[in-house]
Amino acid sequence: MSGYRFSKFNKKEEGKTPFETLFDLFKELLNYTAGEPNEALSWLNELDVQYKITNNDYGMGSFIEDLKKLGYIKENDVDGTFNITAKTEQTIRKDSLEQIFGKLKKSKMGNHKTYYTGKGDEQSSDTRAYQFGDTLDQISFTDSLRNAQINHGIGDFRLTEDDLEIIESEYKTQTSTVLMIDISHSMILYGEDRITPAKKVAMALSELITTRYPKDTLDIIVFGNDAWQIEIKDLPYLQVGPYHTNTVAGLELAMDILRRKKNPNKQIFMITDGKPSCLKEGAEYYMNSYGLDRKIVNKTLNMAAACKRLKIPITTFMIAKDPYLQEFVQEFTEVNQGRAFYTSLKGLGNYIFEDYIRNRKKNLH
Repeated sequence: MSGYRFSKFNKKEEGKTPFETLFDLFKELLNYTAGEPNEALSWLNELDVQYKITNNDYGMGSFIEDLKKLGYIKENDVDGTFNITAKTEQTIRKDSLEQIFGKLKKSKMGNHKTYYTGKGDEQSSDTRAYQFGDTLDQISFTDSLRNAQINHGIGDFRLTEDDLEIIESEYKTQTSTVLMIDISHSMILYGEDRITPAKKVAMALSELITTRYPKDTLDIIVFGNDAWQIEIKDLPYLQVGPYHTNTVAGLELAMDILRRKKNPNKQIFMITDGKPSCLKEGAEYYMNSYGLDRKIVNKTLNMAAACKRLKIPITTFMIAKDPYLQEFVQEFTEVNQGRAFYTSLKGLGNYIFEDYIRNRKKNLH
């Protein structure tokens, strides 16, 4: 398990059954094994030998049988190996949401307001005088009848246009988000695992949007030498490759996706740990892993400017501390007029959560 750092395991978790203790470890290991349950079970068995998690009443065989009975893994009839199920994929996303966005307060789905009022999605407690173009379903009849009584009296009761009160309603924003994840080789370079925390953030964000903001859209892109779209269900299986970092390809694909979205609120989140180091020119790749190549950098900055013209802000989460990389991100952010966070792996999720919620509370013009 070279390249991964684990803290000491404490098996004495109060109130948990043996299955729950093992299942928590199993789910965490799945993040490191790219969703490979057989490897995760092998690691779990090694942990059991070292820390004596199981006992005479409940062994690893019992745990595997429970996983099958509860629908978390299914056995391959040909070779007896296991695959995880959709139920497990969703469970991992929910766990990531809890780990990363645990401070999130519960609220109604889609309950995100703008500063604009009018004929919107949700009624407020405010009222105003009737204006031409208002519809009948906006009229507050109680307030309107009270106005008529005050203005005309009971003896000569009549309801006029001047008596009508309109209930203000507030628009709830819908946001289209593209999440870009860097899967270049540097995400596991020098023995530091950066892809696992990035995956957790992606799974947490996807669970946040699909369950609590169901009117929003989320598209996920991975980028290395090229860029391609993946589904939410693919996130647990995500791995880095022997790739350079073609940020331009990722941004081009993100823009193509967002151009097709009809709502005006669009944004890009980009999780990366390194400089752009690759371009595709026709069928050939132009690469430079040594320092910042101005040809690649300028093309990347041009894409940032193109996003700005389309009113698509880019929030960059840079998980590297090199000063020259931070200087590049500062330049990139200035061109796009977006946002940038220079964050440790531990703080990555909090930054995404705070910025996502903040963006959700206003129209992006």
